[in-house]
Amino acid sequence: MTEGAAGRRRADDPGRHGIDEILSDARRGVQRVEAEDLGTVLAQGGHVVDIRPASTREPEGHLPGATVIERLVLEWRLDPGSDHRMDGGPDHDDLVVVVCDEGYYSSLAARDLRDLGFHRATDLVGGFRAYADAGLPTTARPSRQVR
Repeated sequence: MTEGAAGRRRADDPGRHGIDEILSDARRGVQRVEAEDLGTVLAQGGHVVDIRPASTREPEGHLPGATVIERLVLEWRLDPGSDHRMDGGPDHDDLVVVVCDEGYYSSLAARDLRDLGFHRATDLVGGFRAYADAGLPTTARPSRQVR
């Protein structure tokens, strides 16, 4: 992959690439968020988006203040130009932190959001598992779920 600004995907290099290279490229130039800083992100008006599947969220718990959005529809729910945008979604200049199980898939989703114009989109280092391992609070129900 050719290097893009802040880990953005580039279609001008269609060659084959391994997942480690793709993941590294997605994270290049991006400041990822540590689990201990997630509460501060929310307090400062950032958006936390949990893309974990229900089969993982239900037994493990939810992130307080996060919006649950299935990965399949993430771009449509956040894109300000989409007819399917969620109410109260982030603007292109807002900080958006994507969370998955372990911090891999979320890096790719954040890259896709940057391609969509959310230049501050990033993800949680270590994902939900790092958050839970740090002993940070979870809830039994999601704060908000967008379908």
